[in-house]
Amino acid sequence: MHRFRISLALVAIASSIAGCRRGTADTYRTDPVSRGPVVEMVSATGEVSAIITVNIGSQVSGTISKLFVDFNSTVKKGQRLAQIDPRLFQAALEKAQGGLASAEADVEKATAALHDAERLEKRNKELFEQKLVSQQDVDSAVATREQAAATLSGNRAKVLQARADRDQAAANLAYTSITSPIDGIVVSRAVDVGQTVAASFQTPTLFTIANDLTKMQILANIDEADVGKVHEGAETVFTVDAYAGEEFRGSIREVRQAPTTINNVVTYAAVIDAPNPLRKLRQGMTAAVKVLTSRQNDVLRVANAALRWKPENAEPVEGAPARGAPQGGGDRTMARTAGERRPSHGEQQSDGGAPSRGRPARVYKLVAGKPVAVNLRVGISDGQRTAVLDGALAEGDAVIVAEGGASPGASRPAPSGARRVF
Repeated sequence: MHRFRISLALVAIASSIAGCRRGTADTYRTDPVSRGPVVEMVSATGEVSAIITVNIGSQVSGTISKLFVDFNSTVKKGQRLAQIDPRLFQAALEKAQGGLASAEADVEKATAALHDAERLEKRNKELFEQKLVSQQDVDSAVATREQAAATLSGNRAKVLQARADRDQAAANLAYTSITSPIDGIVVSRAVDVGQTVAASFQTPTLFTIANDLTKMQILANIDEADVGKVHEGAETVFTVDAYAGEEFRGSIREVRQAPTTINNVVTYAAVIDAPNPLRKLRQGMTAAVKVLTSRQNDVLRVANAALRWKPENAEPVEGAPARGAPQGGGDRTMARTAGERRPSHGEQQSDGGAPSRGRPARVYKLVAGKPVAVNLRVGISDGQRTAVLDGALAEGDAVIVAEGGASPGASRPAPSGARRVF
């Protein structure tokens, strides 16, 4: 009798477990279809910098004798920043000035010699007409005059050379005073008093001056798959690690044509103007940028997890990516064959080759506890929800995002070797 009761209890427990399994097999996690805006954004990273930054160096070598500014000093155009010891350059200038004076004296001496030779030539010609001197004396006087003229020309050339040496020495002396070429703020100082700078092979950078830190820019690296969506004037939102949770706004000034390839990844630089009235943004900060590429207001929205979920033995959607491939608008677009035309934004290539509105997708609506397939045309996505352009869905409909107890988008393991897209 006791064994019989134990057997009945085991049968009841087994029946309860089987019933629970049957009950959970038909339960699903759903998400209601909602109505509202969908904003598509392109993500990128970039570096914050001033719009105009000037590296100031030295064109002469020497020892820094004085510093007039420091980090964060506000400077005006033409203001002195540092002084290189000018004594050697002052001596060189005085030597050049002495050489110029000597050359000018030689010119005066050669001019006097030329005048004397001209007088001698004239006198000998007059005496020759009176038959008092020979032709040889006349020829000798002519040669002397020509030599004096040549000497004068050479001395004048030496004056030009000496004047150039004087000007070069004066310029080198002026270069010992390091001045600011723009109005701005000193963001970097690389020298101290007593330090020797050598400008023999490469001009050393002594200071870095930013023109206006209330107007910054960001050089954002846009992936080649997204650069077609980004255009001049597009709005951007970005964050920096220094101010967690705070968003800054800007706009794209230009998208540069030159590509940058790193590890076979091609990106294009987008220059973003970022107002910085409170000077919170600093040189070199890393910015996480989102570029607003498209926006649709007051549209039906369906969760991206619903676009990824499929029951067992589900038929593929005609024209849609295969199972396991990304379907949400926030996922990466699959690689295309070379030469294939990429449909324009918001279009999908139909079987006949003509572009149709949106792209095909399928969700499963929960009706009387059972999944019912609904074919859709979907548009842009914000990474969590996708705009529904066409399909038998209404606001408030419950679409399946996962099986009971599973997280959305993870109803079953991905096929072996498949890459899950989040």
